[in-house]
Amino acid sequence: MWEKRKTVSDFYFSGSSTAKIDDKNRFVLPQSMRYGLVEAGACEFTICLGMGGCLNIYKKKDIEKIAKKFKEKQHIARYQKFFTLFFSTLFHTTCDKIGRVTLPPQLKKLVNLQKEIVVAGVLDKIELWPKEVYDKNMEDLLSQTDSNEMLEMSEEVFALMHDEAEMEKINESHIKKAQDLVNQ
Repeated sequence: MWEKRKTVSDFYFSGSSTAKIDDKNRFVLPQSMRYGLVEAGACEFTICLGMGGCLNIYKKKDIEKIAKKFKEKQHIARYQKFFTLFFSTLFHTTCDKIGRVTLPPQLKKLVNLQKEIVVAGVLDKIELWPKEVYDKNMEDLLSQTDSNEMLEMSEEVFALMHDEAEMEKINESHIKKAQDLVNQ
């Protein structure tokens, strides 16, 4: 079933669902996301502190790539605090036979996860959000539809799919719009 859907190199996490955290700090990871974490027949992954108030789950091979790149920069003083924060919040783990993942108590506390969380697939990672924070972020984002900010962000993101010549045209268009606004 898994191989028919996507090849490993084409796979990305997507979708979201809510989950409950039990008294033992466990939640059930959706089956489709568990499939995406399987490598060499094992479902092993890393949970760590994410950006913006969530936790991230990375595939084992992805966290190994990140660590390898960071090792090259480990002696640069300005990165030391970030590296300490990042690596001290990495927890290598797995899930049980029914898909339950145990959250490290310190990570749960850092992002204030309560009984209900949102599990969101975002490209190469899975994000774990306090439900209230996720809902508020979505509400804030969607309420921007009246402004040009959301439109411009969407345009910029989808422009990433175009080649460099097309990107240049889009950038020129943005500059022209900005100049027109200034000249009014």
